[in-house]
Amino acid sequence: MIEFVLPTMTCGHCVKSVTATVRQVDATAQVAIDLPTHKVAIHSELPAEAFKAALAEEGYEAA
Repeated sequence: MIEFVLPTMTCGHCVKSVTATVRQVDATAQVAIDLPTHKVAIHSELPAEAFKAALAEEGYEAA
């Protein structure tokens, strides 16, 4: 499991955007988001860096 804290993820639109970005990297990834804590958990066989880079491109820098 891959976990990130995304401080700029603050609303429902952000949740949809983060989920879509993760699925663009790995369409079969399972995504769990806890908006109050800004945490994203990703279940995927791909490396964390692939997701981190894609999320950063969308404006969600991991803390």
